[in-house]
Amino acid sequence: MNHKQFLADLYWAAVNAATPATAITRHLPAPPKGDTVVIGIGKAAVPMLHALRKAWSSPLRGIVVTTDAQDCSIPGVDVLVASHPVPDIRGLRATRKVVRLLEGLSTDDLVIALVSGGGSALLPSPPPGLSLDDEIEVNRVLLASGAPISAMNTVRKHVSTIKGGRLAALTAARVHTILVSDIPGDVASHVSSGPTIPDSSTPEYALAVIDRYQMILPRRVMAHLRSKDADAPHPEDEAFQGHTYAIVASARASLEAAGDTAMSRSYAASVLSDAIEGEAREIGVHHATLAKEALAGRRSSPMVLLSGGETTVSLKGNGRGGRNGEFLLAWALAVDGVEGVTAVAADTDGIDGSEDNAGAFADGRTAARLREMGLDGQALLANNDSYSAFAALGDLFVTGATGTNVNDFRAILIEPA
Repeated sequence: MNHKQFLADLYWAAVNAATPATAITRHLPAPPKGDTVVIGIGKAAVPMLHALRKAWSSPLRGIVVTTDAQDCSIPGVDVLVASHPVPDIRGLRATRKVVRLLEGLSTDDLVIALVSGGGSALLPSPPPGLSLDDEIEVNRVLLASGAPISAMNTVRKHVSTIKGGRLAALTAARVHTILVSDIPGDVASHVSSGPTIPDSSTPEYALAVIDRYQMILPRRVMAHLRSKDADAPHPEDEAFQGHTYAIVASARASLEAAGDTAMSRSYAASVLSDAIEGEAREIGVHHATLAKEALAGRRSSPMVLLSGGETTVSLKGNGRGGRNGEFLLAWALAVDGVEGVTAVAADTDGIDGSEDNAGAFADGRTAARLREMGLDGQALLANNDSYSAFAALGDLFVTGATGTNVNDFRAILIEPA
């Protein structure tokens, strides 16, 4: 059997299950008396828009902000491109356009917000007294901190004029949010830092995150967080009455789809968790232990271990690679010399970190192959340079943008001798 192809098939089964086309039709509100305005935010915004257009009988107008140019020929809807994972001026301009659009609506109108992962960076909006450079620096520090996504978004939503429900509070129209969740545990208000869905976190929560992960942020940002201007609207505020939301794709459903595909090919499947967080390299070692235990406990029948969530990388080196590559390199070093184990780790949006790959493949021979090439796997891992390791081996998994995002996908194939 071609192990890489089998694992790639499981990945695509997971990605296809996260495609919003069919799910969106089951979660649409009633048409309004007035206009229907759509705002799309995130990596899956354009596919979500196409699905909405197909299912919605009334005219649409609006703005979609996403990570790269995608085909969209829907009259009245502008598709704007901005930077991810670090904001840029294009995102700031897009935010201003979205704000102007929403501020002009009435109570007879309906806003359908299509929200998926990546929106935290795509829609920057620094509060008064702070600049775009300040928000860029906040994102850089957060990404290097090792904090989980929920903690990072707690900080982000208190250094913004639109996150934490503030965007929805700007409009008199009713807002219905449709989400593709990339958050472990599927907390709706954490997806893209909740531009249309508030939560009860406070600036004190954000300060606690900064202290716990020893982040060093600009003085102006810290001063803002200690001021009353950092307060976000509460979920019980009158501005959110009548607002609704629905999660139409999630990591759990994707992992179950991958498991179904494995079982259809006579492989047992076990979903470990869809909400794993922590340091990528530590989670890699833990999964290596689970793989070795599973291998030792099975006499003949093969199986697949599946997991999702969003790990983190505390940057200490200057190498290339994302959290999935880091996880997999640590896993490969921990299963060095073990026969019968093969794995893939990849981001369901098709991009692991800032490189061109979704992730990579590895097995019990990966570490030895690196040594044969004169490469030190431990040194590469210490330098956060998983990309160079898997590129040298020819084991990168390159998919291109997938049009969705339900976070990390990991599959470990266990085949007893």
